[in-house]
Amino acid sequence: MMAVEWRTSSLSRSVGNCVAVAALPGGVGVRDSKAPEQGHLLLSRRVLAGVLARMKDGDLRP
Repeated sequence: MMAVEWRTSSLSRSVGNCVAVAALPGGVGVRDSKAPEQGHLLLSRRVLAGVLARMKDGDLRP
């Protein structure tokens, strides 16, 4: 079994509102760092890069 290392931004330690990411077979896992027991999304690296680019551009709103 492969050891999975979930990582969060060092900036999230002060506010706790962050996602955690991990390299997984088949892509990148993304989960809520405050509720890891709720599971994760599996995104391809290409899709994750697209989401991050849209976030940086301000195209995604809550």
